[in-house]
Amino acid sequence: MPDLKVHTLNDAICRHFNNAAHGVEIPPGARVLFTNGQVGARPDGTVPDNPAEQLEVIFERLKTVLAASDMGFGDVVRFTVYVTDMDILDDYSRISQRLLQGHNPAAILLIVEGFPRPGVQVEVEVIAARVA
Repeated sequence: MPDLKVHTLNDAICRHFNNAAHGVEIPPGARVLFTNGQVGARPDGTVPDNPAEQLEVIFERLKTVLAASDMGFGDVVRFTVYVTDMDILDDYSRISQRLLQGHNPAAILLIVEGFPRPGVQVEVEVIAARVA
C-alpha cells in the first residue's frame, strides 16, 4: 500500500495488539470502501462452532467483498473486530497475520456480550482504500 501513509509510531506511543497501526492516512482522490460486519456464516447459513473456523469464513467473505471493488487485504486501512471472548483474539491475530502478510492496518478490538445470530462468536468489518 505505497500510496497510503501508515503511522505505527511505536517509538512514541505504546505498541498496539497485533502491531496495528496507530493511524493510516488516506490521500485525496482515493476510493474508500466500508464493509458490513461479516460473521462466520457459510453460504448455506451454517455457523461453525469453532471461532477459528468462523474467522476463516469471515476472511473469505471479506476477500469477496474487497475483490468486488478491485481491492484486497493490502488495501485495508482499519479492522473493527467484535468477539465474545478475549481468547478469540489469539485466533484473529494468527489468521489475520497469515492473510495480511506483514500489512498492519489500524484496528479496533471489542469484547461484546453476544450477537443476534445464534452461534456467532466473532464479527469483523473493514474500511479499505485504494488510490485511483
